[in-house]
Amino acid sequence: MTKETSTSTFLSQDLLEALRTPETCHPLEWSESQQELVDPQTSQTYPVIKGIPRFVEQEHLSSFGLQWNKYEVAHDDEDQATFTAKTGMALHELKGLKILDAGCGGGRYCKVAAEAGGIVFGADHTTAVEKAQQLNAHLDQVNLVQADLKHLPFEPKTFDFVFSIGVMHHDKDTRAVFDAVARMVKPGGKYSVWLYRRNQWWQEWINSGLRKITTRMSPEKLEPWCRLGAWLGGLPVINKVLNKIVNFSNHPNWENRVCDTFDWFAPTYQYHHTTEELKSWFEQAGFENLKVLPPEKTGRFYLWCYDHNLLIGSGVNIQGTRPIIDKS
Repeated sequence: MTKETSTSTFLSQDLLEALRTPETCHPLEWSESQQELVDPQTSQTYPVIKGIPRFVEQEHLSSFGLQWNKYEVAHDDEDQATFTAKTGMALHELKGLKILDAGCGGGRYCKVAAEAGGIVFGADHTTAVEKAQQLNAHLDQVNLVQADLKHLPFEPKTFDFVFSIGVMHHDKDTRAVFDAVARMVKPGGKYSVWLYRRNQWWQEWINSGLRKITTRMSPEKLEPWCRLGAWLGGLPVINKVLNKIVNFSNHPNWENRVCDTFDWFAPTYQYHHTTEELKSWFEQAGFENLKVLPPEKTGRFYLWCYDHNLLIGSGVNIQGTRPIIDKS
């Protein structure tokens, strides 16, 4: 029986064995008659809606549920290249690994990791997991939950590889999310994180000022402005100059440009970080063999702008390894 052919809610054995209560780490049992997960020790229940266990509602992150469910932004070749660049993991290294995508959104990187042979668990705070489910419907080894990354429904230190791309900085406490997700990495496992980079003071001032306006707008009112940004992102020269002042995407695909621009201006929280800051978090969490990952794009002028923190929307990106003899 697969997710595609089942006439009732299907939860894989991998998922049932991995799930725990976020608060107490108790194992959970599946009640098919009630379509819910039950903690037999406390009788606490968690609904399973559309085949996805739900441990939270999306709250302040509702804009992500809207954008990822509405737009088609997955592109296989590009997603594979981005995954490799932002995780530091070659696809052939993923086969057989138990992998956590912390903040999976619409599931495109779950798809990359699963098609490379990983057993993938995707967690997101929003209903974007429903888009992820559609995108990965052909992959039985992708398991999805709607959950708070600070209170994940998994046992700590059980994943071979954990990654988070462009998500943690949208919580009111980026460091708290980093530390909570870090606890999921097993001894000897790897952890890769990509966060927004802190830009020059004048870029931060301009874009923070704009976000004070846009975050108070309804998605319906904001979206036309994002479409304007997407139009500008398709104009030669303009899309490589003006977007260094006011952020908008210059992705080759129209829908990606709209979605990326919306992703910048809609979320309630958005924090920017430095490489040194992220590196210190890895060190304090006990990770070693830290690798500062280079940007995906190349070119002399691009790299000069990147090194001088002039690229709005670019990232700080590090991979670390939890020691085999773990002292944490």
